[in-house]
Amino acid sequence: MLCIGKGKEHKKYEFGRKASIIWTKTTGIIVGAMSFTKNVYDGHTLPQVLEQAWQITETCPKVAICDRGYKGCQDVGDTKILRPGRPKKSDTPYQRRVARERFRRRAGIEPIIGHLKQDHRMARNYLKGVLGDAINLFMAAAAFNFKKWMRKLGHFFALFTLWLFCGT
Repeated sequence: MLCIGKGKEHKKYEFGRKASIIWTKTTGIIVGAMSFTKNVYDGHTLPQVLEQAWQITETCPKVAICDRGYKGCQDVGDTKILRPGRPKKSDTPYQRRVARERFRRRAGIEPIIGHLKQDHRMARNYLKGVLGDAINLFMAAAAFNFKKWMRKLGHFFALFTLWLFCGT
């Protein structure tokens, strides 16, 4: 168990392991999740998680949108790292709007992390050791993706049933 400094006024510290999560921009599916044994700097976790996402999906994202904790690295392999910041004076209003929408989408990972902690038992781990922490993270990510898939499947069957009974 590690003490991780959060830097927030209401919750200065958390205890547990550091985890990194990669999710797709369009579908919201978690494609990579990795637990780390040490409290490492966020920018140093990114190459390992991108490698894991490459192994799972056999594609590498062209752009990774990260928060300000990933300072220092501009590129990881073929992936360009984008962080929020002040727009340049030379940016057009369109470029500013696109960047703003992009970084708003990045903020969507925070509720996903909250759902993983609350709904999928990632806040409390009953498995032992470093391997147990990694297994708990993978199971939470898989449960999140499975729940999303089941919800879509339920909508499909509801529409099919509606069509079957009302269409005839």
